[in-house]
Amino acid sequence: MPDALRVTRATEADLPIILRFVQDLADYERIRDHCVATEEKLRRSLFGEQPHAEVLIARLGDEPAGFAVYFNSYSTFLAQRGLYLEDLFVTPEARGKGIGYALLTELARITVDRGYQRLEWTVLDWNELAIDFYKRIGAIPKNEWTTFRLSGEALEAMAAK
Repeated sequence: MPDALRVTRATEADLPIILRFVQDLADYERIRDHCVATEEKLRRSLFGEQPHAEVLIARLGDEPAGFAVYFNSYSTFLAQRGLYLEDLFVTPEARGKGIGYALLTELARITVDRGYQRLEWTVLDWNELAIDFYKRIGAIPKNEWTTFRLSGEALEAMAAK
C-alpha cells in the first residue's frame, strides 16, 4: 500500500523543513545566490507576532514531500481579499505522486472557506511542466500582465527621492 499523503499547516517545529524547501526551490529556480533565508528569519516572518505568510507541508508517510507558502492578497475590482501562492515546491523524488495537486486542493479549500474569490500565483515562463499542470487543473494564464519588481539598489534609490 502506498504511503499516505497528507497536507497540514506548518508549525514552528517545521522550520528546518521549510528552510530546506526554500533552498531547494532556489536551486531549482537557479537563484540560490539570492536566497538569504534563515530559520530565524523564517521564524519571525511566519510565526512571529504578525505572520506575513502561511505554509502548508505535504508529507508522504512521515517524509516531507513539498510545501506551499501563501498570503492574503487584495483585489480592488472584487473589493475583497484573495490568496496569493508565493511558492509551491515538490521534492524531485515525490513528483508525479499528487503532491502538487494536493497542495493546490488545500489552498483552494482555504480560499473558499475564507470567502475569497480567487487564488493566484506566478510561474517561470520556462517551467513548462508546471504550466501544463496548472492548465490541466483549470488555471488560466494572465498573459497580458507582466510582473515588475523593484528591489536592491533601485528600491533604495527610489525610496530616497
